[in-house]
Amino acid sequence: MPGAFVWTLAETDARGRPTRVARRALEPSDSYEAALAAGTHALNVQMRAQPAPAPA
Repeated sequence: MPGAFVWTLAETDARGRPTRVARRALEPSDSYEAALAAGTHALNVQMRAQPAPAPA
């Protein structure tokens, strides 16, 4: 829809190419800034939900 913005979290391979969509907005945002904030929040939630990597 023109004028609407959506965010998508994608998993990538070692080269940075998207391999699958992990999460996406359920509804569009009215502005780029609102979509960016919502996507950033979703990424932070996703990262906190994953176990921490083992120390090297």
